Amino acid sequence: MSEKVIVASDWLAGCAGCHMSFLDIDERLVKLLEVASLHATPITDFKHPPVSGVDVGILEGAVNNSAGEEVARRMRRRCKILVALGDCAVFGGVPTLRNGFRCEEALRRAYLETESTAEGRVPDDPELARMQPARPLGDVVNVDVFIPGCPPSADAIFYALAELAAGRKPKLTGKLLDWH
Repeated sequence: MSEKVIVASDWLAGCAGCHMSFLDIDERLVKLLEVASLHATPITDFKHPPVSGVDVGILEGAVNNSAGEEVARRMRRRCKILVALGDCAVFGGVPTLRNGFRCEEALRRAYLETESTAEGRVPDDPELARMQPARPLGDVVNVDVFIPGCPPSADAIFYALAELAAGRKPKLTGKLLDWH
């Protein structure tokens, strides 16, 4: 038997719906695990792809801060094929709605001006990620495969991963792009 394709995933600024849709492939996950091995995902103990690298890296969510940018760059360095999963990763999605405001305005509203805030303070610890305008993954790193949808269908995710495991680049068309 040939070696399994090693897959790692992570999420950036988004709702985690794409990873939920990934889990919705249900019993097909067992079939996928016959040819692929999941490493370093938000649902496993290992959170980052190994330094030795993986075959396929999957990122969901937009890049909207310095920590997300580092996650994207690390995944790109450590994977042969990078997949942008979902509309936030592919197009920027809902996180880009914040781009109509300066980061300072968004922080002020979130931490000082909300109706429920009492004695608020904008966090400023140097260990915290720095906000940036939200943008799609492809604006930060080179992306090899785009799987749009909010979230993408389980069928589209399974098809794309099965194609990648077989050594082919997936061609998402027709019903695979329909999330209903």
